[in-house]
Amino acid sequence: MSQLFTPISLAGLTLPNRVVVAPMCQYSAKDGVAQDWHTQHYGALAASGPGMIVLEATGIAPEGRISHLCLGLYDDATEAALTKLVTQLKSFGPSAIAIQLGHAGRKGASDAPWLGGAPTGAWENVAPSALPFDEDWPAPKALDEAGLARLRDAFTDAALRALRAGFDAIEVHSAHGYLLHQFLSPLSNTRTDAYGGSLENRMRFPLEVIRAMRAVWPLGKPLGIRVSATDWTEGGLTLEESQIYAQEFAKAGIDYVCVSSGGVVPKAAIPVGPLYQVPLAQAIGEASGLPVRAVGLIATPEQAEGVVAEGKADMVAIGRGFLDNPRWVWHAAQRLGVEIPYVNQYRFASGRYWPGAAMARPIAAE
Repeated sequence: MSQLFTPISLAGLTLPNRVVVAPMCQYSAKDGVAQDWHTQHYGALAASGPGMIVLEATGIAPEGRISHLCLGLYDDATEAALTKLVTQLKSFGPSAIAIQLGHAGRKGASDAPWLGGAPTGAWENVAPSALPFDEDWPAPKALDEAGLARLRDAFTDAALRALRAGFDAIEVHSAHGYLLHQFLSPLSNTRTDAYGGSLENRMRFPLEVIRAMRAVWPLGKPLGIRVSATDWTEGGLTLEESQIYAQEFAKAGIDYVCVSSGGVVPKAAIPVGPLYQVPLAQAIGEASGLPVRAVGLIATPEQAEGVVAEGKADMVAIGRGFLDNPRWVWHAAQRLGVEIPYVNQYRFASGRYWPGAAMARPIAAE
């Protein structure tokens, strides 16, 4: 019996399997509005039946986007486009549809990665402290009390819009060097008020955001979070601090956590390799008691199965593996000896009807 293909319940939502499409920025929106690219991209992934699809990092304000090409959820136009997209995706397959909501902070207003990813100056960035991300980046404006209140309200408003749009879950973006992570890390937060200094203070604003979103997001729908468990840099956020943060956000109403790492500084020595973040996920899960999702160079079905079967994480997120092979779920089930339902339009591609399924190409490593 494959553990990867057993259901899991998160709050009031049951996923048919433990495979999740990781949020991956597409840099294909116009003024924050989802386009045809998003329909074909996410639709292709939905047809293969992952347990959950998490839409890419979506800005809770226009100036909260990573780039001018990123999705937003902050006005009627962006809400209408995502409402249409969610409706379409739910007609394509059984996957739960989640959205990752966040604010880029000092890493905002950048260009698309294939254009170099450099800062564009399209808007003035805000952050906990007036510290630039890198030497060639502009210094952001340090948030004052009014700015913090405005952003808390923006996160809450985006959660309400996500509810109206029909999303099954929200994932709070508290990772990869974006705004909430910037508050947590001493490398980006040098404030001397109640939001800086001690870990208790550095956690304060992220926890305020989580509580505000939980107050408007139904208890029967999962409110998840993605975290960077360590900055991989001396003087930065540590795993031990992230474990304390996990205990606190569990009390604040988070239902699951996806564990990544790094991103707050550009030159961290990250030991990238197969399954390199799985021990971090296991440590966060043990500290918080929450269901955890592991991510990062989990490329093969056997790797994913091992992570879940050995109790290191409750779910796995696959990113570039899905870009390489949108039918990753089908091939994983085949390799692990599991028969899963196909959407009716594609049922004749299953091994039950097509002998060629046994000759399908192996799943490539990331």
